[in-house]
Amino acid sequence: MIGEETPPRLTTGRALRHLLMTSRPLSWINTAYPFGAAWLLAGGGVDATFWVGCLFFLIPYNLAMYGINDVFDYESDLRNPRKGGLEGDVLDRRMHRPVLAAAALTCAPFVVWLVAVGGIAVVPVLAVSLFAVVAYSAKGLRFKEVPFLDSVTSSTHFSSPAWVGLAALGAWPSAAGWCGLVAFFLWGTASQAFGAVQDVGPDREAGIASIATVLGARATVWVSFVGYAAAGVSALGSGPVLRWAALGAVPYLVSVARFLNVTDETAADAHRGWTTFLWLNYLVGFGVTMLLFLHSGLIPLP
Repeated sequence: MIGEETPPRLTTGRALRHLLMTSRPLSWINTAYPFGAAWLLAGGGVDATFWVGCLFFLIPYNLAMYGINDVFDYESDLRNPRKGGLEGDVLDRRMHRPVLAAAALTCAPFVVWLVAVGGIAVVPVLAVSLFAVVAYSAKGLRFKEVPFLDSVTSSTHFSSPAWVGLAALGAWPSAAGWCGLVAFFLWGTASQAFGAVQDVGPDREAGIASIATVLGARATVWVSFVGYAAAGVSALGSGPVLRWAALGAVPYLVSVARFLNVTDETAADAHRGWTTFLWLNYLVGFGVTMLLFLHSGLIPLP
């Protein structure tokens, strides 16, 4: 049509860039790390399955999780000023089917390997993990539009890799391990809730519900604040060394506290808190890693 802008040609390079950006490279470590940590803490070695699992949860899993999200959130993403960079791609319509196909094809061999190694015990855990990946965004399910279920499902994305590692080894958490796993799950729910606040405007314009659009920005920030506090309390029971990970909740609490009085009209200001959250993950993650080294004896206690 006359006056209609012609989209740029979808070259191989452009297509690969879309695949990379939609997988959120900045967040790859958030899902690979739990698998690797759980695997090693439960007695697994640095063997082929360790690397296969880490690679699966590093790239293909994130391509599936965020790719499905970008396909089904396309209309909302068009209205969202923070999309189009490290925080998510505005996925070219011509890439929707290729992204879904790439996600399925790259995940399949890793899933087969993990089931072959871990046996029947891995199947239900992997099934829950991958179902959560699809159900969060896909049309007909859209768990992301059900308040509280959206936060629980999102946290399942990040905590389930640890469960896959445990299931593949046939390991069961100790009481201290349960405290650590619960703390991580609560961290995930709090993080998703806070992340939804900044998108109140674009989501409402696109007719997308979320915990933040339903509860309102201020109430959702309070939910996030309480979630981080509960995560810190739970971490206190994770053992004489790992209980110090409870201190990791403090910077998140301080960051979120800046937005406890945010309104729906000023919800976009919470984006500053989200950018802080992104680099806090690396800082706190480094501290937790040092504690894991101390716990495992790789770093001797003084």
